[in-house]
Amino acid sequence: MGIKGKNDRMVVLACEECKERNYTTTKNKKNHKERMELNKYCPKCQKHTAHKETK
Repeated sequence: MGIKGKNDRMVVLACEECKERNYTTTKNKKNHKERMELNKYCPKCQKHTAHKETK
């Protein structure tokens, strides 16, 4: 994956149920100041759960 821009930052997504950090993604912090929340598959819970951005 190439560099997208100087405003894009890597963020870590953690499962809301088990708090496991499963995914990393990029987001443009200039356009999206609030924390990301996506529904993703958690291998530890073995189901789809909400994943929120962590620090």
